[in-house]
Order: sequence, then C-alpha cells, then structure tokens
Amino acid sequence: MVTDARQRIDKWLFFSRAVKSRSLAAKLVVAGRVRINGDKAAQASDIVRPGDVLTLTLDRRILVWKVLGAGARRGPAEEARLLYEDMSPQPTPKGEAVPDAIPALREAGSGRPTKKERRETDRLLGED
Repeated sequence: MVTDARQRIDKWLFFSRAVKSRSLAAKLVVAGRVRINGDKAAQASDIVRPGDVLTLTLDRRILVWKVLGAGARRGPAEEARLLYEDMSPQPTPKGEAVPDAIPALREAGSGRPTKKERRETDRLLGED
C-alpha cells in the first residue's frame, strides 16, 4: 500500500478519497483551498510527506488531516483511511447555535413587512 515516503498533493488527495479525480484535486489546490503545514499549496505538484498537516476546504466543511503515508492506488475507503489521521474539529449540531454568535436583532417595524402587515396595508388602501 505505501510506496514512497513523499507524494504529489494531487495524487495523495485522490488516493485518500478527498476528491473524486486527480483533475479535481489539482483544481482544488490551484484555487487555494489546500494548506500544507499552514502554507497555501501553490501547485498540484507540491509534495506531502508523512507528518504534514493538511487543511482542506471542501464545500461547507473544513478538514484537518495529518498525513500518515503515501498511497499506491485509489483503493477502498478502509485503505484510504490508513493514509491520514482526521484532526478536524467536530461540527456543531444543526439545532445548536455557535456560542460566540450574536443573534441578529432589529427593531419592530423596521425591515420588510410581514404578510399580516401587508394585508392590513392593502385593506387600508382599498386594494383588496
């Protein structure tokens, strides 16, 4: 399973099943959505080694993976999980708000009218 101690970032992302193809991995790197040890990966040919920490921005998720080895092929998911250690922070449950978040406040009567207020305005203006 493990071939060399170092590997191109696009191949490693493909083998670890972070993306579906090598070309998508290259686009992800060029777009600046991959960091190796805190530094942006500039090219798809950048090298990763065991011990490197990758920060990936995928859709609405941020993944933090520690590279454990290089892959030889894109195998099953169990084999791909042996290439990295997941150090990502746990996502907050959907019902829970982030403790730092301040709820949005607005004064009564400001902003768009509610449906009820719109109907009352229409009745007042005689536009039934």
